[in-house]
Amino acid sequence: MLSRPGNEGIDAEKASPGRTDFEANPPISASFKDRIAHFTWPWFATTMSTGAIAVVLASTPNQFRGLQTIGKIFYILNLVLFLLFTTSMALRAWWFPRRFKASLHHPVEGLFFGSYWVSVSLILNGAQSYGVPSAGAWLPRALLVVFWMYCAVVLCVAIGQYFVLFQEERLKITDAVPAWIFPIYPLLVVGLMAGTMLPSQSGTQAFNMWVGAIMLQGLSWTVALMMYTIYMQRLMTSKLPSPSTRPGMYVSVGPAGYTAAGLISLGERAPDVVREDFFNVGGVPDGSIIRLLGVLSGTFIVIFAFWFFCVSTIAVVRGVKKMSFTLNWWAFVFPNAGLTLAAVQLGTAYSSPAINGICSALTLLLVIMWIVVAVAHVRAFWMGKIMWPGRDEDKDMTHLGWGKFSA
Repeated sequence: MLSRPGNEGIDAEKASPGRTDFEANPPISASFKDRIAHFTWPWFATTMSTGAIAVVLASTPNQFRGLQTIGKIFYILNLVLFLLFTTSMALRAWWFPRRFKASLHHPVEGLFFGSYWVSVSLILNGAQSYGVPSAGAWLPRALLVVFWMYCAVVLCVAIGQYFVLFQEERLKITDAVPAWIFPIYPLLVVGLMAGTMLPSQSGTQAFNMWVGAIMLQGLSWTVALMMYTIYMQRLMTSKLPSPSTRPGMYVSVGPAGYTAAGLISLGERAPDVVREDFFNVGGVPDGSIIRLLGVLSGTFIVIFAFWFFCVSTIAVVRGVKKMSFTLNWWAFVFPNAGLTLAAVQLGTAYSSPAINGICSALTLLLVIMWIVVAVAHVRAFWMGKIMWPGRDEDKDMTHLGWGKFSA
């Protein structure tokens, strides 16, 4: 069992393989260092959700006075949380280096490493929405550089993490969850991020960003489709996830939602980015053709996200009485923000007041759900339900034979 203050953070890391004392009998007290040992990657789902709210508020239709200020508050809060969480993860890496290394390919926790990079993307998206209008010409240039750096890093993450999972883990189809998409998730938001940044770019730089975003969006959507197939096989051949983890089913809404939003946004930017005769089609400006294709593609995909939203909602409602808080609850917010952003793009493309009204309602519901989940999160942390020995995504590191991953 975990030692009392005075020997904090030692026994949890040196427990012998196969021992599950923490799971069966979690300690009644834990020090700061003990708790940092169990600061896991799914915590960044909080910054994903907070950043997504800021982006939705910046783009939602039917704006009113003060809404942008509320969005800036969420954006600043997201920056503070991101710095706090990054510091906490750095402390975990410093104090428990082998546990930290193991977390990157852990069959549960490791999948959420992508949530860190999605948080970065949403911060960059918010910088464009809230910073560029009031900053000088330096910020768009800086965002251009950071955009390409982000794309290079997350492409390496997507390749490297899937390879490590292929090599180190043997995941079962009956345990398939939407979180298997997370290693590619940082690339799923590239299209929307580029569509937001393109108005502040010009010339060849804008065109290169546009082409790069389409390529990476295509890669991420194709990989996500393969993961969707595995997940559907699990749903057809095995039982639903446990009630407390069913909010994680909403993760399946995000890939289709963010892809639809990205395709429509990139399509809308095409007339300003692509030369009229670039593809030598003749007769019709190339940008207009691409805009039509982008809008139709987004329209084709968005209903797929809505279908998964409905399936996930029914599953959650069926198990709501047995639910207790887990970090999966943040999936109530960030994937559904992708569906909302896709609806926003549709409303703009079709100039539809009805769709815009739905978007405003969805935005309000997202903010309410963020508040509900945030309160539940703080309460669970205060009561030791999360970030506590034996109660987090890394609780099975020891009996998986990972006892060697001590500090």
